[in-house]
Amino acid sequence: MYKFPASTLVSHAIILQPVIVQASFKTQKDLLGCRTKVPRNVNMEKLRNGYLFPEISRLEVQHIEKFPNAKLISLGIGDTTEPVPQIITSSMANYAHALSTVDGYTGYGPEQGNKALRKAIAKEFYKDLPIKDTEVFVSDGAQSDITRLQLLLGSNVTIAVQDPSFPAYIDSSVIIGQAGVEDEAGRYGRIEYMKCGPHNNFFPDLATTSRADIIFFCSPNNPTGHAATRKQLEQLVNFARENGSIIIFDSAYSSYIKDGSPRSIYEIPGAREVAIEISSFSKFAGFTGVRLGWTVVPEEVLYSNGFPVIHDFNRIVCTCFNGASNIAQAGGLACLSSEGFLAVRSLVDYYMENAKILVETFASVGLKVYGGTNAPYIWVHFPGSNSWDVCTKVLEKAHIITIPGSGFGPSGEEFLRISAFGHRESILEASSRLKSLFL
Repeated sequence: MYKFPASTLVSHAIILQPVIVQASFKTQKDLLGCRTKVPRNVNMEKLRNGYLFPEISRLEVQHIEKFPNAKLISLGIGDTTEPVPQIITSSMANYAHALSTVDGYTGYGPEQGNKALRKAIAKEFYKDLPIKDTEVFVSDGAQSDITRLQLLLGSNVTIAVQDPSFPAYIDSSVIIGQAGVEDEAGRYGRIEYMKCGPHNNFFPDLATTSRADIIFFCSPNNPTGHAATRKQLEQLVNFARENGSIIIFDSAYSSYIKDGSPRSIYEIPGAREVAIEISSFSKFAGFTGVRLGWTVVPEEVLYSNGFPVIHDFNRIVCTCFNGASNIAQAGGLACLSSEGFLAVRSLVDYYMENAKILVETFASVGLKVYGGTNAPYIWVHFPGSNSWDVCTKVLEKAHIITIPGSGFGPSGEEFLRISAFGHRESILEASSRLKSLFL
């Protein structure tokens, strides 16, 4: 993982403002010097850097302060930009308004989610697959579910991750206690890093991959944009079955797949026995701020002692979560109506047109580009370069925020991740600037 320069981490320092309490004889020095006898979590000490995306946000703020007159364009953090379709926002607004009435008021809902929404998710996303609505757990987003799954699995399991991959898999593994010490290359001990790059069509060599209890796998992949083929996923499922592993399959970007690649791990025979799938409304419906997602835990996924994993996950959800917002779930149901689904599909098409523009931009200046066809991310190769140096150059010279590939793992070095989330005029302006910079 890229080591951020010390200057970017200054903002992590918490400046304690002394509180003067009436009738207290404590001085400011006493207040600042007071500490408890509670030791810090040793796993938190292993996280030597801040989480990637908040760090990028801080760099953005610093750049704006340095260049207040520059028009900064963000192609970095993958945050949606286009308005949520009105048919969906109207449903949420109507639900919220109904809360002010006696007949319309609702309090706590089922921790597992609204029954109608669970059924709609099973029907719309797993149409021809044997997914039961009782196996669908509605949540406040995929990233939250990653942490709940880590809490479920505990600290004694071993994990494998794609390299590069979404940072939350590794960071949550470190926090829960699954990881060893980080080496100079940015790899943590006790974690199997599965290299995925152009040399192996972004799929790990499973013949040389060590067994792990848990395999985190994202398709389409964040950051590379690669959607695993059916053959690749068949290999992955067979590998998990042969090794008695559980796959945590992240399908948050599945709605962007255009070429017929599997959108769910459950399209692969045998996956119901070895796979849990997490997904989200964030990127296909513009719910990054609304917060809504789901996790599928098939009844057939069993621990080594034969106990169903779904029962323990249900216990975790009931203990740690009071359920997704009723208002957000009303929006989710609207998304999955026939009219709502067409509306959100138009958002996906809009962002993929952005991706096409950016792919053509980088290709036109002679750079090798990956992704952008089945995902809203473009993975651009800068051979022999330090990804952070390239990221800094693009920021300083073109006033464009990107993400250094090394932030997603050691194998991300020499790459930049470019997000296609943005207003069309911003994408076109970014294209012009990038051509001027690299031509």
